[in-house]
Amino acid sequence: MSRIVFFCIPAHGHTNPTLGVVRELVRRGHEVWYYSYEMMREKIETAGARFVACDAYDGEMRLSPKDAAKIGKDLALSTRVLVDTTLALDEMVMAQMKDMRPDCIVADSMAVWGKAAALKLGVPFVSSTTTFAFNKHSAQLMKQSPMELVGMLFSMGKIAKQIARLQEKGYPVKSVLDLIQNDEHTHTVVYTSPQFQPCADTFTDRYAFVGPSIRPAQSEFAKRAEKLVYISMGTVNNDMIPLYRQCVAAFADAPVQVVISAGERTDIAALGALPGNVEVYPQVDQIAVLEKADAFVTHCGMNSASEALYFGVPLVMLPVTKEQGAVAVRARQLGAGVYLKKKTAEEIRAAVDLVLSDPAYRRAAQEIAAGFKACPGAAGAADKILRVIAEGK
Repeated sequence: MSRIVFFCIPAHGHTNPTLGVVRELVRRGHEVWYYSYEMMREKIETAGARFVACDAYDGEMRLSPKDAAKIGKDLALSTRVLVDTTLALDEMVMAQMKDMRPDCIVADSMAVWGKAAALKLGVPFVSSTTTFAFNKHSAQLMKQSPMELVGMLFSMGKIAKQIARLQEKGYPVKSVLDLIQNDEHTHTVVYTSPQFQPCADTFTDRYAFVGPSIRPAQSEFAKRAEKLVYISMGTVNNDMIPLYRQCVAAFADAPVQVVISAGERTDIAALGALPGNVEVYPQVDQIAVLEKADAFVTHCGMNSASEALYFGVPLVMLPVTKEQGAVAVRARQLGAGVYLKKKTAEEIRAAVDLVLSDPAYRRAAQEIAAGFKACPGAAGAADKILRVIAEGK
């Protein structure tokens, strides 16, 4: 029996793909500990892992609202938050690891405190990557603007000071890239297929492309029209009343069924009276809806896009972040989606009508689905982790 430790950030899109891997490892008789956040406790414990809460140590949770809004845009601030969290967790994690003696640490690519702990302890490490894997080739999908490059240059001094804080605590890191970037030697599980991964042939065999982790539907969903259009902007930045109003207007007279998952924080009543063919909910069983959908209007989060494509559903894409933009670019390259250029009712209707009327989009999505289903999935990810453990002994 091996003892395996997972670390993750408080995000469903980063946690959900790992749960099948946890279940598979536990099923094979291995012990799994999972460092995460209380909002994820139930699903992690249900998967069979021992849960350890990190809420009290998270640097981002202690930011001012102004600074919190800058996370992801300011590399110096992001580095400080990562270092703050790593050092806040240091005493607890190191004490527990001393007693636990893990055989391997698996950390989400954004939970850099897990990678830092593995480096400090000399424990075999596997990166869990729920977005695309990035190297100098695939990173072309996430081009930085000139102003961002200038900002990065001006931030280097501040970043160096943060790295020095880690070095003082015994972490063998030379630069922020040691934490946030996987090199060709880093064992990495990537939850997509070689086909959907950009430039897959440029990665070494240390990268295992295992395909998306798709849970079973948890409820029944009734399709009431020949065509079903599903609309969701994800679980984070989804309070988008103006967009939802345009969606309602776009399909008010359309011969389609429309389901909008508007998010728990959205005031659905603000949308007013809805036409009979439009349903709006705080949340839905996304898998149950996507199994029957014909088009998906999406922010292009990796999880959501992968779930739709797994069922051969073409995308109408409205990305917000760079990572989502990279997913949108790849889906368009493969012919499985179109960009939503403007958030008007007319543009929304035109984009959806296009993917519904042109069968090429559905065929492209189905080809991606076939690639996903040919991947080894959670069992392949578990195999990869156990091989890393065996190589380390």
